[in-house]
Amino acid sequence: MAEGERVTKAPTVEDVALAAGVSRQTVSNVLNSPGIVREETRERVLQAISDLGYRPHVAARRLRTRRSSTIGIHLDPYAGGISGVVLDRFVHALTERAGERGMRIQLYAARTPGDEIDRMRELIDGGEIDAVVITGTFHGDPRTGWLADRGIPFVAFGRPWGEDDVAAPAHLWVDVDGAAGTRAATEHVLARGTRVAFLGWPAGSGTGDERERGWREAMASAHAEGPRLVCEEDVGRARTVVADFLEGGNEVDGIVCASDALAIGAHLAAASAGRADLPVIGFDNTPAAEALGLSSVEQLPERVAAGVLELLMGESGSVVAPRLPAAGRAHVLVEPRLVVR
Repeated sequence: MAEGERVTKAPTVEDVALAAGVSRQTVSNVLNSPGIVREETRERVLQAISDLGYRPHVAARRLRTRRSSTIGIHLDPYAGGISGVVLDRFVHALTERAGERGMRIQLYAARTPGDEIDRMRELIDGGEIDAVVITGTFHGDPRTGWLADRGIPFVAFGRPWGEDDVAAPAHLWVDVDGAAGTRAATEHVLARGTRVAFLGWPAGSGTGDERERGWREAMASAHAEGPRLVCEEDVGRARTVVADFLEGGNEVDGIVCASDALAIGAHLAAASAGRADLPVIGFDNTPAAEALGLSSVEQLPERVAAGVLELLMGESGSVVAPRLPAAGRAHVLVEPRLVVR
């Protein structure tokens, strides 16, 4: 250690209690059972924690509560492409916000839903995780039923895709309101013309169908018409589909897309056809769309992460026991933001 350097002592519970003018037990209650502490006192303690930079000793709490203070989340296999950055942002945000609550994130890999169930079983039986966050939900998802049957606390990034997910939810979930995003995008293009196309994935994808719904609602409200183009998630294929459409003499005032990958393909096709100024709006607001100057719908994965932890932990300092999903208390629907360029 160089001469003159000083070792800064990490703040303790006693330091927080002294700064807030409360007892050590009150500080402990704010960290572990905030609901029993008066709001004024709780805010004073939280301010002292923030001012001092105090971090609870997670290892000691794990020994005391016999819980791992860890949330497991599946790490999708790397598949390249453009839109995977959204889940990366979500995992980063979840890790950061969980740390602020004294929780850790355990990443695990699996290639199929069955593999993921096996991996979750190993982590849960080994006491390595207390709860799970699943992503990429789909119709008939076996993971949600497996977790619910075993009473394991979990929240899904993605709705159950049932008949009525909001009024009769099958489990706790947080999702981005895809219909609201494409509705806003369509309304933006409609301000320039009445014929707006939608380029989306084949029918049957819950997320894709929801994004298509927003386009249809905006078009119906404006008494406008436009073609529905279909393409798999691939830039090259999207470019071919839109190129064929434009070469066929079809005219549109803009194209709203289900993803940035489709939007980039559509934009390249329009530029090749001499229509570089044709409005094309994507979904996900990836760096690729930003680099090309394309407007896009921002999913705000940081808000999704905050919603997941709110459902999973509430105001407590640890994961809450599983509860039956009830209308109005079982989901968080994040409204996305249209970024116009």
